[in-house]
Amino acid sequence: MKLVFCGTPEFAVPTLEAVIAAGHAVALVVTQPDRAAGRGMEMQAPPVKQVALERGLPVVQPEKIKNNAEFRARLEEIRPDAILVVAYGRIIPQWMLELPRFGNINLHGSLLPKYRGAAPIQWAVANGEAVTGVTTMRLDAGLDTGDMLLAQVCPIGQEETAVDVYGCLAPVGAELMVKTLSGLECGAIFPQAQDHSLATLAPILKREDGWIDFSRTAQQIYDRWRGFQPWPGAHTVLRGKKLIVQKMCVAGAGDGEAGVVRVDGDVLYVGCGGGGLIRLDEVQMEGKRRMSAAEFLRGNQVRSGERLGL
Repeated sequence: MKLVFCGTPEFAVPTLEAVIAAGHAVALVVTQPDRAAGRGMEMQAPPVKQVALERGLPVVQPEKIKNNAEFRARLEEIRPDAILVVAYGRIIPQWMLELPRFGNINLHGSLLPKYRGAAPIQWAVANGEAVTGVTTMRLDAGLDTGDMLLAQVCPIGQEETAVDVYGCLAPVGAELMVKTLSGLECGAIFPQAQDHSLATLAPILKREDGWIDFSRTAQQIYDRWRGFQPWPGAHTVLRGKKLIVQKMCVAGAGDGEAGVVRVDGDVLYVGCGGGGLIRLDEVQMEGKRRMSAAEFLRGNQVRSGERLGL
């Protein structure tokens, strides 16, 4: 097929490489503009752009696409068979949806209709799901509401973070997209409407999602920490200063009071809802470097009975 590929982060790279390897002609790669990033705030190209340029593919980075006449004219000139959309980060306008004969095919990081929205992988992990997956679907004007094409289930390990799951789903999704294009081309795929009554939302993450609510159970707190890696992470307050929890684990049942610290030698526990405990293995106090709990305890004279979150 002649394709236009829309994608931005590392998650989209395996799909771009897979469709090229499968023999499809990527006539244009559309990605977000370069952004300032890192401590030096230097301009950095998106991962998809870097790979596209290495492959000698034409790249465009429009700030806006809905009413961009130049961009529209270029796509209409290409007349792609399909437009692939993988973590592009822009709402696809109606004129783009109507342009290709096979439609706009999106790779979504969940088993639709569950976890529609901007952060499906993060929320699946944060909610303690044992399985997730990827779905190829035809985009329509709604939020991840289009007809499903193919899906692939993937397990979530009990200790895996959202970063780990991203790494697992990206190659699985790439293979699924190649199968989807093949099935569409030979007429073997029959789009299936979603059951909208089963939909759940996965909204874009906010900084406050990383706040640790110690009234939750230890497992819930740990799952949210896993899901919100690398951002917004997990944080609380100690002695009026922000305390970032870089690593934690569930420490089993106990009689801990929610938010109250228990120090046992070099080990730092915190009580959670239901009497459970979490163990804080690596922390970072506001303005300081990250360190092990043992080092933190020695340097700050933390004592049992102190309360976090105040």
